[in-house]
Amino acid sequence: MFRIQHKRRRERKTNLRKRLNLVKSGKTRMVVRKTLSSTKIQFVNYSNEGDKTVASAISQELKKLGWTHSLKCLPAAYLTGLLAGKKAKEKGVTNAILDLGLQTSTKGSRIYAALKGVVDSGVNIPHSEEILPSQERLSGKHIDEKVVKSFEEIKAKIMG
Repeated sequence: MFRIQHKRRRERKTNLRKRLNLVKSGKTRMVVRKTLSSTKIQFVNYSNEGDKTVASAISQELKKLGWTHSLKCLPAAYLTGLLAGKKAKEKGVTNAILDLGLQTSTKGSRIYAALKGVVDSGVNIPHSEEILPSQERLSGKHIDEKVVKSFEEIKAKIMG
């Protein structure tokens, strides 16, 4: 007997088994999505009517704070995580779990730079320290000294 899969499963947009386990936990999910040009972070709660977004941040918001460098680098992902974490704390989120979706988990990637930013803002998310990028890479020392200076200024504005 042939059985048709769910549409989002067929289109390879959702791993339903993984999502069900995350939803069953009852915790707020920190959803991180990276695109070719930016990093998006949302704090999402499950609801029968549909998921409810509690707080969100996208790396384009860094431009308003004075960031003039690439929005797809590790420092930008970290700062976006810091901004999202601050917004989530203001909305009362203290604990969350990381939701990668179908993205490949790579040590030291933008996903984990964003995770480090959220954790540094004060939201508790279970993780391993080994998977996070080094502090030198987060601050942009591997790119340019101008990035490091800009990184420190924006970080101070966010933590303000």
